[in-house]
Amino acid sequence: MATEFFMPMIPPTCTYQEKKVAVIKGKPVFYDPPEVSQARLKLCGHLAKHKPERRYDCGVQLISKWCFPKGDHRQGEYRITKPDTDNIQKLLKDCMTTVGFWKDDALVASEIIEKFWADPPGIYIIILELGEL
Repeated sequence: MATEFFMPMIPPTCTYQEKKVAVIKGKPVFYDPPEVSQARLKLCGHLAKHKPERRYDCGVQLISKWCFPKGDHRQGEYRITKPDTDNIQKLLKDCMTTVGFWKDDALVASEIIEKFWADPPGIYIIILELGEL
């Protein structure tokens, strides 16, 4: 089984790293600030439209190409500024788990993550079962 789709949107730039902590009754409690909660809702909403018929239950390769509005940059030019790829990918995988792409994102054993300046903006995703590679 392979899954491939493009989600047209302006990709979120806030990241999972931006979690906040509060101390309640002497214990740390972690929470998402409003901008991370909004990014999570945005990603889950777009991902829900592409949820596979059956959840992945084997090792997979996840390819994601983050296409940010190009502005004055050349089409397809790599984006070498923040956000970092590992931080944006963490939020994406967590949202994919929430939506039901797989039981646990630990199944993602191989990842290719790229950031570009592009028109149209969005996130292009391919999921391949490791046996298909």
